[in-house]
Amino acid sequence: MNQVQNFTKGFIKENPVFVLLLGLCPTLGVTTSAINGLGMGLATTFVLVMSNLVVSLIKNAIPDKIRIPSFIVIIASFVTIVELTMQAYTPALFDALGLFIPLIVVNCIVLGRAEAFASKQTVYSSMIDGVGMGLGFAFALTLLGGVRELLGSGAIFGINLIKGDLMLVFVLAPGAFIALGYLIALMNKVVKS
Repeated sequence: MNQVQNFTKGFIKENPVFVLLLGLCPTLGVTTSAINGLGMGLATTFVLVMSNLVVSLIKNAIPDKIRIPSFIVIIASFVTIVELTMQAYTPALFDALGLFIPLIVVNCIVLGRAEAFASKQTVYSSMIDGVGMGLGFAFALTLLGGVRELLGSGAIFGINLIKGDLMLVFVLAPGAFIALGYLIALMNKVVKS
């Protein structure tokens, strides 16, 4: 497969959130603001790229019987790096994302890409796939967080843009479902046209 297609499929044709509907737990849980969505998306991108790299490098050395547990250990190692780095350098973001950071380990996007792609492809292709899928995920979380933040609090990335009556439901859990539904519909229209 062409490397450009590997990179772009995560944004459009196989966007993890808008098309494949994967990773919805962090998508709905952390996207109360654009910065939270971006932070979670970039953390997941790092884990995706690095775990794809390592899985692709050692795929022939892992016996089939322990393949999935091995992938989980690899992913958990990179999640620990992200968690400790975030805790040290961005404590406010770390506090906002909370429990969702360790849950990257069991995010079906990361494990699915390790199993379905990285374990069968070259190192370079696996890294490109990780970058594309990760940035597609980050794009989806940032967009959803931005929409929710704008409609719910009148701001985006903490910058106040709208004053007056706002739709506070978008800051709450039901707002995540509503906004996600509309964004999926919009993405379907864009993909089909």
